[in-house]
Amino acid sequence: MAEPEAVADDLDALIDDLDYLPGHFHLEMQLNFEPRSPEPLRIRDLKLQREGLRQELELAAASQRPAVQHLLGTFAFYLEELDEARERFLQVAREDPDNLNAWANLAHVYGRLGQEEEEEACAARLAGLMGLAEDPEAAGDPQLRAARCLAEQGYAHGFDVGCASAEERARVLAAGIALYDKALGYGQQQVPVEEKRGWYFTMATLFIRLDGIFLELGTEEQKRLPAFNRTLALLRQVLKSSDPQHRALAWCYLGMLLERKDTFSTTPMGVHDCGYSGTEPLDCFGKAIEIAKDQPPILNRLAKIFHFLGKPDMAMGTCNMALDVLRGPELNWQAYCTRAKIHIRAYLQELERAKAGLGGVPDRNHLACAKADLEEVVKVCPGLKTYLDIGQVYYYMGVDAVQELLAVDEAALNQALVFLAKAGESELGASLPELQLLRGKCLRIKGEEANAAACFKRAVELDDAGSCHTEGFGCLLEALLAQWSQAQLSDAELGREVDAWLRRAQGKYPAARLRQELQRVWRGHTHEVLGLARALVAQGRPALVRLLFETMEREGEAVGAPRGRRSCSW
Repeated sequence: MAEPEAVADDLDALIDDLDYLPGHFHLEMQLNFEPRSPEPLRIRDLKLQREGLRQELELAAASQRPAVQHLLGTFAFYLEELDEARERFLQVAREDPDNLNAWANLAHVYGRLGQEEEEEACAARLAGLMGLAEDPEAAGDPQLRAARCLAEQGYAHGFDVGCASAEERARVLAAGIALYDKALGYGQQQVPVEEKRGWYFTMATLFIRLDGIFLELGTEEQKRLPAFNRTLALLRQVLKSSDPQHRALAWCYLGMLLERKDTFSTTPMGVHDCGYSGTEPLDCFGKAIEIAKDQPPILNRLAKIFHFLGKPDMAMGTCNMALDVLRGPELNWQAYCTRAKIHIRAYLQELERAKAGLGGVPDRNHLACAKADLEEVVKVCPGLKTYLDIGQVYYYMGVDAVQELLAVDEAALNQALVFLAKAGESELGASLPELQLLRGKCLRIKGEEANAAACFKRAVELDDAGSCHTEGFGCLLEALLAQWSQAQLSDAELGREVDAWLRRAQGKYPAARLRQELQRVWRGHTHEVLGLARALVAQGRPALVRLLFETMEREGEAVGAPRGRRSCSW
């Protein structure tokens, strides 16, 4: 009988010789690595991603459902919901007994459960399907099995959790695309045409997200160009699909790419190669809407994309089309929620312009319309996101529409707090920094500075490392300064609080973004900040004072530019 060490060495050698390895738990995704964020925040991120995946499952084509089920099972595993994970993988195995990832993932779950016989049976089944056993499984095409295994793994890379930087997200997306390429190499002839078009669609989605990251990072256009041209070619194939959802979204994505072609110094050659030389983005968006005109689920998805792209009129029109086809909020709540978000964003944009002195008082009719839509949804299918959105609407109804400093409707503020309390009843809601930020802003307007500060502290704690959302920290500084100016905090207490939270913020937020937030606070509270600086110097805490002078110096550099020259934003 062979020694255990020799068996292990043989197994390692066999694995090294394999061109691919089934299963999801070995993939080089942040999901499978040692978590860097605190456990509660990792659980929150997993659950949020899982909610999005469940919606994907409802809309997924039959050939794509196993990929979604595998990822849902993987998330359940990491959430310690092992029975749920096992059931997800078993469901895939029952529907497709030749699915390699199902048996690999099941073996992993059974191993965690300590069920050795079941684990060995799954491993044996997997070995047979891969032709590694003494009596390999003969039925079916091994090339096709391998191709689908790799495609399912590639799909997972679009839903990774825990990436701390844009560079990490780009690496994961590129790895997913590479797996799809490998899948196509295995199954170029065997994979049915329509299933392959589904793969092309997902690949195009990953490429578009990757290009968005390249734009964010300022990547040179020669590095972007090959992927951009290939995405156009992939979408051209997807447009031949019989699936109306894929076809509609492909036209929408094509419109996005044609808008991005202006980010290159010369029109990418792929535009001409694919026959889109005279095609306008608006034509593409119109074709997408035309394909989806009587299908609310697809219209709702298009509306979300238009909203994300900053096209409020197009998004609003698409929502209204979906509601014309299916009016009831219990069956079409997505359209109501998206329409409400469009109104909320419009109001916030007008409010920011008013604060900057660039426009008049924002149109509060946006708030009334958003409130009406969200109240329809709350009646029939209340949920965390709806409570959070309607809480935000009531908050803005309760404060002034100029500087967001005065209460104009106490009842609306109280109603906002009620909805936010409902949102916070769930474990997931209590872990959202945006909920704590909004609660703190409500309480600050009501004059409860200490309670507001506690909420802002919790918001900072819940923010991810590397987050650019520094508003919670800025609001915390303002709340502490308000308490100090009202003699609710002593000089020593203020110094300790600011010093501690500044250190925490420096370890969490990008330096440039933190500096911008500090400048905003300094400009709005100059007298209090100078008093704080004196208190900190007296206490021997010069760190914040140095940072204060650095930000003032940088502001001075910008202000000190030659005056006779008008800056151009274009």
